[in-house]
Amino acid sequence: MRNIKFIIAYDGTDFCGWQAQPGQPTVQGALTDVLEKLIQSRPALHAAGRTDAGVHAAGQVVNFKTESAMSADEFQRACNALLPQSIRVNAAEEVAVDFHSRWDALAKTYRYRIFRGRVVPPFLWRYVQHDPSEMNFEAMAEAAGHFAGEHDFTSFAASTGSEDDDRERTTVRMIYSSELLRGSRADCQQGADAEEWIYAVRGRSFMRNMVRKMVGTLVEIGRGKLAPDAVLELFALRDRAKSGVTMPPQGLCLERVEYPSIAKVNI
Repeated sequence: MRNIKFIIAYDGTDFCGWQAQPGQPTVQGALTDVLEKLIQSRPALHAAGRTDAGVHAAGQVVNFKTESAMSADEFQRACNALLPQSIRVNAAEEVAVDFHSRWDALAKTYRYRIFRGRVVPPFLWRYVQHDPSEMNFEAMAEAAGHFAGEHDFTSFAASTGSEDDDRERTTVRMIYSSELLRGSRADCQQGADAEEWIYAVRGRSFMRNMVRKMVGTLVEIGRGKLAPDAVLELFALRDRAKSGVTMPPQGLCLERVEYPSIAKVNI
């Protein structure tokens, strides 16, 4: 049995998230369908993270096991020929049979983009949240720093949909870095009044909607509805009704997944 690892990118706009769902377009479903055509069996496809509907990925990592004789390069070329243009396999390699894209991940980096110009360029609207309203960048940047470290993120995670699962899940998470950045105006390609604010967060793992709730809280702080140190109070409250709204999905992208040194298989 061989273990194939892909690094993939996708525009999540037209998908109902990563995870396969009956009768719904998903990234996992599209990729699994293509692999089934190539290897004549339906593989179990594992991902580093289950991105939600409308969320994008630049560096999602997936793996699957197969007895096919196809090389990793052949898998990459064949998948890119058959997949929709909104999903690309950017790299492929054979790795040790015990590698697992989710359980072996050491860290994930997400970015959330907020476009601050008056008018969103048509080639950006699928990938940013538009908010030209007055906001205090310095207060938001200060608050972003409070997310770093090990905390109970109950206030910043959506329900799993099951009360039993909510009670049993571990809500303590380690965040290695958390910062609000100013993107260059050139990146926006939209005149002197336009810029992007980018929230970048790197952590061990994340709960459902966690990053989008964190950004929603930062926006509330930027509008003066909460103080920057409210983040610390929200950790203690453990009440998701007290934090900011869950931001729309299109601004969020899974940028990168990190692993320990992975044993590659020499062909």
